[in-house]
Amino acid sequence: MSGGRNMFGSPVDFSFRELNTVSDMLSDEPNPGARPLKRDSEQKILSATLRLNNNFLSDLTGLMDTLSALYAEPTRLAWLDLSFNEFQHIHPVLTELKELRLLYLHGNRICKLSEVDKLAALPFLHTITLHGNPIVTEREYRYGRRSKVREMHKSGSRRVSKNDNSVIILHPYVIPNLYDFCATQKKKKERKTAHDRW
Repeated sequence: MSGGRNMFGSPVDFSFRELNTVSDMLSDEPNPGARPLKRDSEQKILSATLRLNNNFLSDLTGLMDTLSALYAEPTRLAWLDLSFNEFQHIHPVLTELKELRLLYLHGNRICKLSEVDKLAALPFLHTITLHGNPIVTEREYRYGRRSKVREMHKSGSRRVSKNDNSVIILHPYVIPNLYDFCATQKKKKERKTAHDRW
């Protein structure tokens, strides 16, 4: 097993690669960084960071298999950037990343605060960014609520404290035109359900 110090090499950056699935990483090359990526004797990457922001991802099916193919120690991923994609839900695979500490989800399509509660299974997670999601229009998000995710109090994000089960969100960023997004999605679903009944 690689030493802990070696795990924190340069970030693996697949941002702006027009990825539709996470497995697309296997047929692509990460963006070059200021420093070259560290690799082990099997040419697997030594890093604890993955940037997948600004792509076209809507789910994380196959994430662990893809990470296992690329990373020397995939379960030690500590920072995952999924911002500016098409996610509507928190995929269960994220709860397998037990070392995750920072999760960027801003600029997606998450509508329900209950989705974020799934992340309470991650013991070391301390920051989640959510601004730019339809979720920030929810009254419960804007004014605080009880949640399985522990206390977070950072502008535009949710920060976890081990000592409390409450959630405090201060001054979330709101992107114009997101207020009607959830309502529109709900109406579309209702119309589809009515159509299916006929």
